[in-house]
Amino acid sequence: MKQKTRGTRKGFTTGANAAAAARAAVVGLMTGNVPPAIESLLPNGSRVRFAIHNGAHDGDHAHAVCIKDAGDDPDCTNGAHLTADVCLLSGQAGAIVITGGSGVGTITMRGLGLEVGGAAINPVPRQNIEANVREVGHVLLDTHGLEITISVPGGEEMAKKTLNHRLGIMGGISILGTTGIVHPYSTAAFRASVVQGIEVAANQGQETVVLTTGGRTEKFVIAALPDLAPACFVQMGDFLGPALDSCAKEGIKQIIIGGMVGKLTKMAQGEIITHANRQAVNTTLLAEIAKQCGAPESHCAEIKQAETARFAAETMEDLGLATPFYHALARRTINTLSGRYANTFSIRVLVCDFAGNPLADVEGEAVW
Repeated sequence: MKQKTRGTRKGFTTGANAAAAARAAVVGLMTGNVPPAIESLLPNGSRVRFAIHNGAHDGDHAHAVCIKDAGDDPDCTNGAHLTADVCLLSGQAGAIVITGGSGVGTITMRGLGLEVGGAAINPVPRQNIEANVREVGHVLLDTHGLEITISVPGGEEMAKKTLNHRLGIMGGISILGTTGIVHPYSTAAFRASVVQGIEVAANQGQETVVLTTGGRTEKFVIAALPDLAPACFVQMGDFLGPALDSCAKEGIKQIIIGGMVGKLTKMAQGEIITHANRQAVNTTLLAEIAKQCGAPESHCAEIKQAETARFAAETMEDLGLATPFYHALARRTINTLSGRYANTFSIRVLVCDFAGNPLADVEGEAVW
């Protein structure tokens, strides 16, 4: 039986679909008619036309649905009905309040960069929803505020196929996306493109390859390493192992990894595929690193019991130990990878936060 070829068609995030639904609902609120399609602004600055379903308008309330197409990398939210309900807020001119409805998870613990008790709508999607609403609703906002409620019918069932419950996100899915676009990271085609990118760098005579896990870390390292040629930068997604194997095969001399605390923890614990659903973050490892940096036993115990690497980072920041913590995590990552690829290439790790700000820059031989 011939194996089905998996493609490279991109899709759109839950955040992008929620923003399109919100934009269409605001147009409906202003005109009395929710459009059957809408051109929406993505977080990356591009514009895409989305089909809109079940549009309805009733006085000072409007309703719109945008159905998620995940492209050639469908996950449990593919086909989800991202739903926006918009209503007027009297006496709050210019205000935009974004809330989560049925099927959107609720944050129940620290470590995600979101308010405990609030909706699991990540910062970039929130900003994107607001940008779209302000763009089409600025006249209305001169005299009123707007409340945007995002819901996902069936979201609670979808969430059971994710690690949300382990992260303290209860009752539904998260509204996610940093660019608005879903890249088919899990497909064989994307994996092949990672290897091809490294081959291109080697064929150009480059001895350094910079590996990043996504758009934010890529932007960070490009700014941090302006003297390197564009061919040196390869966005590997979750494919750390295949990327490093290819670098070894092509004779690359230096590997630079740009990453944030979560993915770096996966690398430090020896994971070669760093996808969130593959293996949980080793918080015992993070607690060990925290202890080495001087964190009190009580805080180390909390880090060990937590579900996210971000919780460890926030705890160490609160203790004033963030700098040694990030350096120690980077060093542990180097040690782990150097053990796997002994005498193959040098490794340098650049750490950034979720806003792309530099936190640590560590390189050198493994220290055992």
